[in-house]
Amino acid sequence: MSGDNGKQSSSLSDVERIKAGSRFLRGTIREGLADPLTGAIAVDDAQLLKFHGGYQQDDRDLRDERRRSKLEPAYQFMVRVRAPGGIVTPAQWLTLDELARTSADGSLRLTSRQSFQLHGVLKWDLRATIARMHATLLSTLAACGDVNRNVMCNPNPHASAIHGQVYACAQALSERLSPKTTAYHEIWLDGEKVLDSHDGRDAAAESDAEPLYGPTYLPRKFKIGIAVPPSNDVDIFSQDLGFIAIGGDADGAHLIAFNVAVGGGMGMTYGEPTTYPNLAQVVGSCAPEQLVAVAEAVIAAQRDFGDRGNRKHARLRYTIEDRGVAWFTQELNRRLGWELAPPLPYAFASTGDRLGWTRGVDDRHHLTLFVEGGRLRAEALAGLAEIARIHAGDFRLTPSQNLIVARVREADRCRIADIAAAHGLTAGERHTALRRGAMACVAFPTCGLAMAEAERYLPHLLDKLEPIVAEAGLQDQEIIVRMSGCPNGCSRPYLGEIGFTGKAPGRYNLYLGAGFRGDRLNCLYRENISEDEILGTLRPILHHYARARTPGERFGDFVVRAGYVRAVASGKDFHGEATAVSALA
Repeated sequence: MSGDNGKQSSSLSDVERIKAGSRFLRGTIREGLADPLTGAIAVDDAQLLKFHGGYQQDDRDLRDERRRSKLEPAYQFMVRVRAPGGIVTPAQWLTLDELARTSADGSLRLTSRQSFQLHGVLKWDLRATIARMHATLLSTLAACGDVNRNVMCNPNPHASAIHGQVYACAQALSERLSPKTTAYHEIWLDGEKVLDSHDGRDAAAESDAEPLYGPTYLPRKFKIGIAVPPSNDVDIFSQDLGFIAIGGDADGAHLIAFNVAVGGGMGMTYGEPTTYPNLAQVVGSCAPEQLVAVAEAVIAAQRDFGDRGNRKHARLRYTIEDRGVAWFTQELNRRLGWELAPPLPYAFASTGDRLGWTRGVDDRHHLTLFVEGGRLRAEALAGLAEIARIHAGDFRLTPSQNLIVARVREADRCRIADIAAAHGLTAGERHTALRRGAMACVAFPTCGLAMAEAERYLPHLLDKLEPIVAEAGLQDQEIIVRMSGCPNGCSRPYLGEIGFTGKAPGRYNLYLGAGFRGDRLNCLYRENISEDEILGTLRPILHHYARARTPGERFGDFVVRAGYVRAVASGKDFHGEATAVSALA
């Protein structure tokens, strides 16, 4: 159902129709997988497949050639794993490595939501791929679609004694908020379709129920993250629902509460000023044992009041914007049957990863590896598989698309270090701070929304930017760079001190001025510019920053103080002109 706000569309979107008729996410996916005449599935089923963790795509590099040859597009599928907090065992890692080599394109991608993605999986291999994951207790259910997706949390075990408690909370949220439909097992695992013996109806579908989501699930995707101060590595204010862990005792080693933040999100649409990225707002706090109840109440409110007519207006931030934060907090308290407590003090100091070896609070060792673009290819995968065969800890994906070989025993440290070095896995420690802090989405050739390159192009652009940074003496200065191939914001470009979103092949919008701690959006500075224009624009600004910054001043703060852009604290203020450059230039 939907709320009665006048800003909502009066009719349901086409996706709502698809969900309503899907019989709890079944559609005709099963039949489409068995169709030998095409490498694709039906359009409606492609929407439903997202709930099962897959996206139907085609290789856009080959699109024109295949069209000229009168062939259908080179259909393939991306399969995404749901792994709360980005943690997997060595056995699960080896399964993903095997599937990357045998069922996908030979690579494994680490996402900005601490998930794994396999690219290039053919339709004929989908069932076997997902079943193989399930055999090692991995799941793709709810990795995509109009449901709560992968729950993020701080993955760095060296950073806080309460990490284990927070990870347990992420696991609890992920399990409780997972869809309950039996369609996933029916389609991908045992393959048995339960029919009513009298009239052939789908008995399993008729007996299914979704006590939280209902038969049409949420109006749009929903994202949850848990941050552990002083690190905001999960970009907590970009989440629909964020929980900020508050530690007690003198050393903060005991989890006592969570601050609750609502209404973040990164996507927008060019030319539509009613769409915008937004930062979540802290509306109160709750006890750790109340965490799941708060999440369910927030999701239920969004289920009932989110816009089901206009998907561009369907995220939680617009539900809150339409009615106000006070209304939403009151509605949340009403559903809970008790009131959130006032927010508790906290402070963030960093957002990224500490590369190399660290010792954790449990006296285990942790090796954080830089993974450019989040893409692991043959040589890196070979080294990590070798590590997985002797490793007694786990592997952890970071929100910056890097990888932690975590909880390494003292006896294994030297051997793992040697394997990592032999396969070039530690070379990232020698990169500039600019490159280490950069992140990009997949974009071409597989993302159907991409307008420009991102993952394949950002390293090339950094090759051109690094000499400029070096000549300004900033090679050791952390500056957050984010690039997305379109305005939807999968790489969280609007939280980059330097952000890029693709406009057309070879052309990007340039944004400046986000807060280094993820607490301020950036602002459009130049629109639809080429590589030469990007370099020509950033060179004088970087040199200006090098000579005029104050001690400890971050690049994002400087460009606001120096007048290049205005400060943007909320989505309502995101669209607008950059300010005039001050006389400091």
